[in-house]
Amino acid sequence: MDPATVARFEANRTRLASLAYRLLGSAADAEDAVQDTFLRWQAADRERIDVPEAWLTKVVTNLALDRLRSARMRHERAAGDWLPEPLLDGDPMLGPADTAEQRESVTLAVLLLMERLSPVERAVYVLREAFAYSHAEIAEILDITESASQQHAHRARRRVATGRGAGEITGAAARRVVEAFVDAASSGRTERLVALLTADATAISDGAGPAGKILRFSTPERIAAVLRGAFKPTPAKRRLAGGALAMYAGVINGSPAVIAALPDRVVGVVVLEVRSGKVAAVRAIAAPDRLARLTLQWRRREHTDPLIASW
Repeated sequence: MDPATVARFEANRTRLASLAYRLLGSAADAEDAVQDTFLRWQAADRERIDVPEAWLTKVVTNLALDRLRSARMRHERAAGDWLPEPLLDGDPMLGPADTAEQRESVTLAVLLLMERLSPVERAVYVLREAFAYSHAEIAEILDITESASQQHAHRARRRVATGRGAGEITGAAARRVVEAFVDAASSGRTERLVALLTADATAISDGAGPAGKILRFSTPERIAAVLRGAFKPTPAKRRLAGGALAMYAGVINGSPAVIAALPDRVVGVVVLEVRSGKVAAVRAIAAPDRLARLTLQWRRREHTDPLIASW
């Protein structure tokens, strides 16, 4: 390809990646979908493509849908044994963030709720809510009617509505939430943690169970007991982590988060969903493959002082 043709694709790469990430919940799978789109672009008869941006959007969307429908991905996400890949605030793959709908569409809460949707409903929801495509444009991208697009959007919004409205949070506000959470979790007193949690709080963790099984907890008392144990440092935990960790406050997928890091990598994150000033959901992610991109982004940033310098 000539440089201008490559440049045309590269001008769309970030948008395509953020679209694919919202559809797939995985940065690695999103990057694969974008690379496959580039190969299609390379092989296409580009003289017959009237609007390259629309053509690329259609290709990457349908490649992402093929992945969602694949046996491998259906197996991975069966029975809810799956968590999205977390992304650090400012990662370009998070994509557009000009509207509340765009910011909400990339939170872990909404990415998990989108698992309830069919692949087509998920695509309509993302294209409409996060990228503001018209129903006529969505119909063209997905080869459905405009009426079907409207119906899919209505059903998707209804199913996802329970995860919306948690409110936006600034870096300073996120740090205050995380400071209170870490202080309570490391105090050894479960009653302090219980006071921070909503009555219907839930917690989910990967990497802590046998064979990587997802662990789920409910009731504030049970969650507080689990967190108290998890935040208690021991020599065995330090050996498993690869050394003494530093604990930082950060923002991940638009939510306040505890980031546990060694000098060269992020070892785990705890993402907090806040509702009415309390923590409604705790999502702990430690699987290395889910933290690869976040670690790369983390290495490129300057960080505020850690909440705990050596855990």
